[in-house]
Amino acid sequence: MTVRFAEETDAKELLKIYGQYIDTSITFEYCLPSEEEFRQRIRNVKQEGYPYLVCMEDGRITGYAYAHRPFERAAYQWDAELSIYLDRSCTCGGLGGRLYGILLELLKMQGVRTVYGCVVSPNPKSERLHERMGFQRIGVFKNTGYKNGTWLDVVWFEKKIGSFSGGPEPVKPVWELEERERKRILCAAEQNN
Repeated sequence: MTVRFAEETDAKELLKIYGQYIDTSITFEYCLPSEEEFRQRIRNVKQEGYPYLVCMEDGRITGYAYAHRPFERAAYQWDAELSIYLDRSCTCGGLGGRLYGILLELLKMQGVRTVYGCVVSPNPKSERLHERMGFQRIGVFKNTGYKNGTWLDVVWFEKKIGSFSGGPEPVKPVWELEERERKRILCAAEQNN
């Protein structure tokens, strides 16, 4: 297994994974985005300075995970929301936890203090992942989405990853972290296989 930062050229493969979920309630999107739109999504996350990771196994992408800013206002800049999608043939093998672990370590180094997960319920695999990674349930938006003929709840999870003493420094873009440290974090995932 190799974990690396996503490139816009990964859009087609990532879209294939995301497409496995488009007809489910795991995503609230009704239609699969175009490859160009997905490429723009990768670009947006990277431009905002957040990590966007892909996992490679046997020469193919088996999953991806990324962080993004969950709320607009300036005072929220020390928060990040995480998203993860795995090829359906690769769930329940620990890959989700490894990708989340890498994201959490990078975000902590960037200066993020709190991370969130937003999970459509029911989604037992994702809910267990968040609980296993130390996230706490902080609330449920009841009947907040409608897809596939059903009103659906969304469960919010939260995890503190930074200190809240003193005034914070601005969050560093992931590419401003020391390259050696970024590589160390990504390589640790390979060694923990």
